[in-house]
Amino acid sequence: MSVLIGRKIRKIYGKKSTAQEVLKGIDLEVNKGEFVGIMGPSGSGKTTLLNVLCSIDHPTEGIVEINGQNLRGMKEKALANFRREQLGFIFQDYNLLDTLTVKENILLPLAISKLPKVVAESHLKELVGLLGISDILNKYPNEISGGQKQRTSAARALITKPALVFADEPTGALDSKSATALLTNLESINQQKEVTIMMVTHDPVAASFCSRVLFLKDGAIYTELYRGEKTRQQLFQQILSTQSVLGGDGYDA
Repeated sequence: MSVLIGRKIRKIYGKKSTAQEVLKGIDLEVNKGEFVGIMGPSGSGKTTLLNVLCSIDHPTEGIVEINGQNLRGMKEKALANFRREQLGFIFQDYNLLDTLTVKENILLPLAISKLPKVVAESHLKELVGLLGISDILNKYPNEISGGQKQRTSAARALITKPALVFADEPTGALDSKSATALLTNLESINQQKEVTIMMVTHDPVAASFCSRVLFLKDGAIYTELYRGEKTRQQLFQQILSTQSVLGGDGYDA
């Protein structure tokens, strides 16, 4: 079952002589339960693609469908409601509110929903257990580590049970230990709960946790790798090989 479908996606910035085509007719599909990584050298269009797919930005041409809903042409209010109800977001800089506790930050997306409190509390308990943050619920963001902040951010993204979670360089501000802990948690949640995740990353270690990795080059899909029966180490080596062909030293955040 396809959760996300993109058809002939083009994104052009500027007009006429200053026009720059960042995305050049991209086609892709993401099925329910996939953990998809997006990689590519600097300027390849990976962040632009993520922004277009999650409706933060609009395509110049093409179609984006999520859960059967065509996002093109939707009014801003409808888009905002759709994002709140159907999508989850994990950003590099956490985006937590310092005046709220960890628990309050996680439950914030439910503040205007009609989900019964007992159901919300049950889902919260399960999520924080899976993410290993049950013991910090009453602490404030300035009292916890970067890794704990990002796992709090992940819990907030997942609390509404979204159709699709978008992660933009979620390990970019973390040390290797915290990054591995977060990715291990996300991989487990992806596999156990069939949560669909799409993640932009420049880090081959992070990408090796994915079930599929798309590589962009000059605004188009260059190739893709499937994990299948491979070990994470085997996928990691394939990612490194693909990066070297594309120009590995050109990768950045």
